[in-house]
Amino acid sequence: MTRALRTEDVNRRQPPRTGALSRRHFALALPPALLAAGCAAPHRGTGRPGDPIVLTLLSHYASGALKEALRRPVDEWNATHDRVKVETKAVEFTDLLTTIMVRQAAGQGTDILHPYCLWNGQLVRAGVLRPAPPEHAEEVRRGYGEAAVGSSSVGGKVYGYPTEVQTYALYCNKRLLREAGIDGPPRTWRELEEAAYRTTRRDRYGNTLVQGFGLSTFDDSTTVGQTLALLGTAGGTFVSADGRRTAIDSPAGRAVFDLEHRLVAEGASDPGVNVYKAFASGQVAMVISAGWWTANLKPLMGGAYRDVGVVPVPLPEARGRRATLSTGFMLGVNTASEHPREAWEFLRWLNAEKVREKGAAATRMSALQVSVGSLTGRADDMRTLLGTGGDPNLRPFLDALAYAVPEPNVPGAQQAKSLLRKNIEALWTGQQSVDEALRTIRRQVDQEVSRSW
Repeated sequence: MTRALRTEDVNRRQPPRTGALSRRHFALALPPALLAAGCAAPHRGTGRPGDPIVLTLLSHYASGALKEALRRPVDEWNATHDRVKVETKAVEFTDLLTTIMVRQAAGQGTDILHPYCLWNGQLVRAGVLRPAPPEHAEEVRRGYGEAAVGSSSVGGKVYGYPTEVQTYALYCNKRLLREAGIDGPPRTWRELEEAAYRTTRRDRYGNTLVQGFGLSTFDDSTTVGQTLALLGTAGGTFVSADGRRTAIDSPAGRAVFDLEHRLVAEGASDPGVNVYKAFASGQVAMVISAGWWTANLKPLMGGAYRDVGVVPVPLPEARGRRATLSTGFMLGVNTASEHPREAWEFLRWLNAEKVREKGAAATRMSALQVSVGSLTGRADDMRTLLGTGGDPNLRPFLDALAYAVPEPNVPGAQQAKSLLRKNIEALWTGQQSVDEALRTIRRQVDQEVSRSW
């Protein structure tokens, strides 16, 4: 479901994948991808009085624009603070959770962690994350939207500052809609389905030339993410409020699965296609995805990007209540840190202190995220920064911060998400009926989340 794809590696990096990471097996050695990406990294102190405290920060900002974007504020901090310095370490996203847990087990945990919020329940249960002190928790609750606060909280306690926050909306190829005689983007599921059928095109041999609606087994962002975004518009949820059972086997869940099943059965969706490449090539008319994608589509599509429009996820009925999915990351402090006060102060400086950015006042983290085509959960910062000439296709994602629902981050959330993805794919590929998929999800996810407490 969330979180992360960038322009410099669009053909190899995928949004958060669930199947590649094991939560119960710890290697005896760190993953080889672990690397030191020092941002003006100072030498560690010798133990003599006056040596600076050196905080270590582990993230997935390992290369390209993300690495450079994080380097700038860390360099600024190190240049203006003598007593406390910050050194960054980075791994690829697919190694991040394993690295966090392995380092922790080996007694080598970093002071500051940048986890995917889906993992927070697991990390709290494992004793890795430290609750935010009251003044920092209050800053988070006061400064961020409800979905971002929810993602960074477990059991009502705030555990960190939200950083990258992703909401989901409907991407449309306006040219393909016009060519099919459709005046504007769909607002309801009925209009979505009709538009999907009308924009689907095949050659004389029956091969699909254009998918009307992009369902894809390529990654979580289209398999799980858009399914849960649609589920939210129907008033449903994946996991119950207490986090101990699945709630997708419901009228709302059945309606979403029925919709997706029809789209595949009628040939408007081809789950085997890499939707990221196909949409950019003008071979998909519509797809639900997160806001990070806008930064990738511009260089991929060039002048054809003018055909891309973004609108809220369509509703089952015209007068329904807006909803969508929210995913994200946060920065928190390790329970093993010997300098938690200094770590929290650095996080406050990075995530809460306002600075002037191109004439606009915003936090350093908000400026960082906007510089790479992303958002934070600080809606005021986003309006300020996007008002200075940002991509208008980001605005529907910004608006969605007000009504998005965070993905559940209970202790068993990662494995539950993997199970959900597996069964959605089985539905799309004809291995299971709607009834079978819902029953299997309920049985498997209930077993997983109940034993994780």
